[in-house]
Amino acid sequence: MAAVNPLGRASVLGLKDIVRLVEDDLGRVEEVFRSQVRSDVPLVGEIGRYVQEGGGKRVRPALLLLASRLCGYRGERAVTLASTVEFIHTASLLHDDIIDEATTRRGRRSVNSRWGNDITVLLGDFLYTKAMAMALSQDNLRIMRLLSDVTLRLIEGEILEIERNGNMRATVDEHVDTIRRKTADLFAACTQIGAILGAVGDEREAALAGYGLNLGLCFQMVDDLLDFTAEEKTLGKPVANDLREGKVTLPMIFLLQRGGRAAEDKVKAVLEDRAFARVTRDDLVRLARDCGALDEARGMAERYADEARANLIAFEPSPYREALDALPGFILARDH
Repeated sequence: MAAVNPLGRASVLGLKDIVRLVEDDLGRVEEVFRSQVRSDVPLVGEIGRYVQEGGGKRVRPALLLLASRLCGYRGERAVTLASTVEFIHTASLLHDDIIDEATTRRGRRSVNSRWGNDITVLLGDFLYTKAMAMALSQDNLRIMRLLSDVTLRLIEGEILEIERNGNMRATVDEHVDTIRRKTADLFAACTQIGAILGAVGDEREAALAGYGLNLGLCFQMVDDLLDFTAEEKTLGKPVANDLREGKVTLPMIFLLQRGGRAAEDKVKAVLEDRAFARVTRDDLVRLARDCGALDEARGMAERYADEARANLIAFEPSPYREALDALPGFILARDH
């Protein structure tokens, strides 16, 4: 898929081309991750290796590295801080899986299903603490404060999501507030850190933070759609899990707004049963498609993708700007 940049030209970069720009540093991020999960407690290292071997898209480290290169920074701090944001993200996933009672993650058993909730929550705490120690080692108070604040907002987002669980009157604004805290603020921190390392000034720093924020919102909205419409084998985890867990995400909000009493009754049945017992997932997907809810959710994701691209106009053309410009298109085209 060719992405369109802010000037209307189609980008010819493929995803491999984007990754190739920072692949050496991404390899070093993996090395730092491996070294930082070592512990005198053997079980910590064992689970840390299991988590790392499970892979992942490493979107956040790649974003931080690309933003750093865009801003002219190529030093070691970018690698350490890219590892730091991945630790924060991984810790949040471990805690998420406990809250959601998940049994799979990335196509294999989740840590909590294999080692139990007690060990998993402590490993999440271990990773959060490691992340803060790694950030402190960089001796940059602004970056330390940024990562501390974004971690607090991430946890607040988790609390809000639990508080709003099962709420059929949830609004789009409430949902955007939750996913901004849970997902998009960390994306914004990644790109802002690149700007801070490159010392590009307040205006460009704000533009790059805005890019990350808009990209993160687009990313999570596509995630919401995939949970609802993807195939389990492709997604690597159970589909339609959000609604079973009581989460009323963007497609469901639009379905409830547009689908009338029939949609409300079906969504209510799934939330009450915490299962697709009286209603099938296909029924809900059909209703959402017929009433335009899926198109509306997709359109909102596309608008945030466009806003992300527009943020890049503040920067001179370069391979790194072209790569960041292409990323929203790949996110919109995701199938897992």
